[in-house]
Amino acid sequence: QVQLVESGGGLVQPGGSLRLSCVASGLIFEIYDTAWYRQVPGKERELVASENSGSSDGSANYAAAVKGRFTISRDNAKNTVYLQMNSLKPEDTAVYYCKGDRVGGTYWGQGTQVTVSS
Repeated sequence: QVQLVESGGGLVQPGGSLRLSCVASGLIFEIYDTAWYRQVPGKERELVASENSGSSDGSANYAAAVKGRFTISRDNAKNTVYLQMNSLKPEDTAVYYCKGDRVGGTYWGQGTQVTVSS
């Protein structure tokens, strides 16, 4: 059974940082394209960052709103994908989801809430 579990969300002040983690079981993240999405109530889920399997640093893709502030990375030994979020803004408030994708299967985590507020 495949399961993705996000953690690391919470309440942070504007300008602060958080690191989200997504641990996978039942699949090997190393061979999956991975991505982070976010969603606020009443809006569609939007892509935040993505990285293809086997890619090296610098080949990730980012939404314009987070480029230069967020970094996606992975630790294959821990079967974990991360999203480092710096210089957070109130508009970054959302539920953040990780996704693993390859031919034959797409999997989502349950989401973790990030709230940026003073």
